[in-house]
Amino acid sequence: MADVFVSYARADKARVAPLVAALEAKGWSVWWDPEISPGKEFDDEIDGELQAAAAVLVVWTPTSVASRWVRGEARDAAERGILVPVRFEQARLPIDVRAIHTTDLDDWKGDPASVPAQECLQALGTMIAQARAAQSAKAAVAVKPQVPKAPHYSVCVLPFVNMSGDPEQEYFSDGITEDIITDLSKVSALDVISRNDSFLYKGKQVEVPKVAQELKVSHVLEGSVRKAGSRVRITAQLIDGTLRTHVWAERYDRDASDIFAIQDEISHAIVKALKVRLLPEEKQAIERRGTNSAEAHDLYLMARQIYITGQETDENSANAILRLCGRATEIDPDYAQAWALMATGYRTLLEIGLHSDKGLAAVERALTLDPNLAEAHAIKAQFLMAASDPEAAAAEAETALRLDPESYEVNRAAGRRNYQLHRYADAIRFYEKAASLMETDLNSASMLISCYTAAGDKTGVLRAADMALKRADAILARDQNNPVVVTYSAMALAALGEGERAKARMNRALLITPGNFNMHYNFACMLNVYLKDKDAALQMLEFVFASIADAFLPYAKADPDLASLHDDPRWQAMVAAAEARLAAAKDSAAPETAK
Repeated sequence: MADVFVSYARADKARVAPLVAALEAKGWSVWWDPEISPGKEFDDEIDGELQAAAAVLVVWTPTSVASRWVRGEARDAAERGILVPVRFEQARLPIDVRAIHTTDLDDWKGDPASVPAQECLQALGTMIAQARAAQSAKAAVAVKPQVPKAPHYSVCVLPFVNMSGDPEQEYFSDGITEDIITDLSKVSALDVISRNDSFLYKGKQVEVPKVAQELKVSHVLEGSVRKAGSRVRITAQLIDGTLRTHVWAERYDRDASDIFAIQDEISHAIVKALKVRLLPEEKQAIERRGTNSAEAHDLYLMARQIYITGQETDENSANAILRLCGRATEIDPDYAQAWALMATGYRTLLEIGLHSDKGLAAVERALTLDPNLAEAHAIKAQFLMAASDPEAAAAEAETALRLDPESYEVNRAAGRRNYQLHRYADAIRFYEKAASLMETDLNSASMLISCYTAAGDKTGVLRAADMALKRADAILARDQNNPVVVTYSAMALAALGEGERAKARMNRALLITPGNFNMHYNFACMLNVYLKDKDAALQMLEFVFASIADAFLPYAKADPDLASLHDDPRWQAMVAAAEARLAAAKDSAAPETAK
């Protein structure tokens, strides 16, 4: 095996030959121009010589910089600390080796005695001497080999920046970030910061050393995503938080259908760059996903974004989720996450009176495919609550939290369940967690307003309302007539004491979607609690109780935002009329069921 491995582009052979001669004149063996046939044997010999060399001399030129072989050999040598780079023609160095001192040889003129040549030879001589000393010591002392302690690193994956020029693609870049966090979390040799903490930096100008210091991590991964049609470009770079140097960087230009392969490559590249051991079962876990279909995954991410920004009982949002998840499960019938999310759409329709057995069937299908899917257990708990089985619902909710306490869906569902049970302290805890896990989550921010109101915490009300308004206005800046978001913003304004602005947005939302059950219900709560307009609230509720479903009626009767209306004869009359209508509907349906 040679003392020096020379990495260069074949087109630069004439330029490299005098440099090799200078090395050999020092008595060093050099591997630089093998006369063997290309193919697997060629690759194996290169790798063997590269790993055995005491030093690696990389000759950077405008030609070699473009060679992926030279870049790869340089990266490997840099990771092992045996890289000695030289440069001709001021070649622009790859980003991941710019921090390493490079000697310019444009003026050496083939003279080994020149200053730049001596600088290069001295660096090589030091590395060769160190390697020979290590070999001598190893041969002189026969000791039992000890397995070195595996290095342990901590990593923060910052939210990948959406560079598509389309805010609607935000779900895609966020989805990639979440998947990479999940993949790296499966590597036992890595401590990976949770999505909750890393997404606090979303949309902010960050300094990597500051992030590393604040989160106490050794490395930070940052990147960007640009999606255009069927093509996607992803850039990623791993940075040492202390040294501020690039440990690894790469750009991927692929078809969007290759997105899973790209994510796998990024995860494996980080593991390799940090030289940590990836156990076989961890490798399998990284490559195992809910689906192998990029198209189904993209549809699921779209549906999930609608769920995140939507309201619990909004029919339009529910139908959009059903259509998207329906198509995703047509493409991949074994996609458990899509079945579980589909169930949330059916749960919404159940609460507004559109009964169907498909919701619970979707949940059971998800749990059959993946019994440990926390989100499926969480939505099943909601169906059991609607079926008046609180004990079974509690068991499912506890299972969901045990399986994945960091899940956004699980925490949001737990918040809703505890709100229904009037456990406001617990509801606040879960809704706060959900809101922190997902920066575009309007539902949890809005529900926190009600929770803090019920708990008598005025400071909490103002803080939650401010959060909800800022999140709503960020969406309205690009989609000003989104009725769901306009509704959220009106409620936040009312809680902040801006009644006239709240009423203006309320009227705007009702003009856009006049027959929306969910909108009328939320505006009734807003009018009663924050605008102190009892008559307007009761008038708004006339529309609600005229069509309220038996699954939603207990929720309305227990809602603390409407508690002050319970003594009013108009409230009592509306509730009684709704109960009579629903009872009559059940009686009329009974004979048909018996048949």
